[in-house]
Amino acid sequence: MNCLVIGGTRFIGRLMVAELLKQGHSVTVLHRRPKHDLGRRVKNVMADRNDPAAMKAALAGKSFDLVFDNVYDWERGTTAAHVEGTVKALGNNLQRYVFMSSVAAYGDGLNHHEGDALAPDDAPELYVRNKAMSERALFRLHQRIGLPVVTLRPPYIYGPGNPFYRETYFWDRLRASRSIILPGDGRRLMQFVYVKDLVRAALKAVDEPNAAGHAFNIANARPVSQMEAVEAFAKACRKPVKFVRIPREYILRSGGHPMGPRLYFGFYFDMPPITQVTAKAQRVLKFKPVDFVDGLQETYKWYLRHNNGSKPDYEFEDKLLATAPIMIPAKV
Repeated sequence: MNCLVIGGTRFIGRLMVAELLKQGHSVTVLHRRPKHDLGRRVKNVMADRNDPAAMKAALAGKSFDLVFDNVYDWERGTTAAHVEGTVKALGNNLQRYVFMSSVAAYGDGLNHHEGDALAPDDAPELYVRNKAMSERALFRLHQRIGLPVVTLRPPYIYGPGNPFYRETYFWDRLRASRSIILPGDGRRLMQFVYVKDLVRAALKAVDEPNAAGHAFNIANARPVSQMEAVEAFAKACRKPVKFVRIPREYILRSGGHPMGPRLYFGFYFDMPPITQVTAKAQRVLKFKPVDFVDGLQETYKWYLRHNNGSKPDYEFEDKLLATAPIMIPAKV
């Protein structure tokens, strides 16, 4: 089939392109640069997906069977209007449009099923409302014109090539024998999915005829606490871990921010928990994720090959460790 991968040059997209090529598909990537490094078999379309006019011009005369939409512009935001503009520019021959949404589309809360309400249009966080509004727009198009859309709602994605300072954040510190700061009691829940599992789910959503018109939660079934997550990172790199619990309020008052530059627990990792139930994906897509530590071990091998050896900036953490009131773990 003729496939378009929107955002095919990084993380999810690179792996998706490789898998599609293995399956014998014809692949085109759409991104903002005039060329890519994915090889001669992959065609290139240059356009800014946040510019509907540019998208229409770039895609004019082209036809695709499958589209995988992986792009979100973290600087400007990618809105429902941008997503609708992309769909309109693609014409009427689509057999499947797979949209990479997020567990964040639920807004907040635990144990979400796909039928739960998504965040409202006036949700305070831009990313949350853009993902929720984009999904609503796509499912309206499914109802009105039969758009064969599937949306995937992953939580934290990990794996080789992760552009966010997440797993690497902890491995840098564990390898340097540094204490790991736990915000608060370290019990906030997190849920993960291995990038290779996510790509397999996206491709399965293409092959499964009953997937069109549906959303799927794609994740490891069991959430873990922040402390359990770090213990898994430590197990993957075979390093001991020493925790220092610091009140979250103190960290934030001191200038810490989940998105940096003064990180204290990995990029965007210290957020109110949103968890999901994955039974639908297991049933319909036959989704079976790899064990969390097994996936981390593969990711750690990639880290060792690609670690540039530069020393992270520990100044903010050192200040916290030297001055913050240390929390004593509650006895269980």
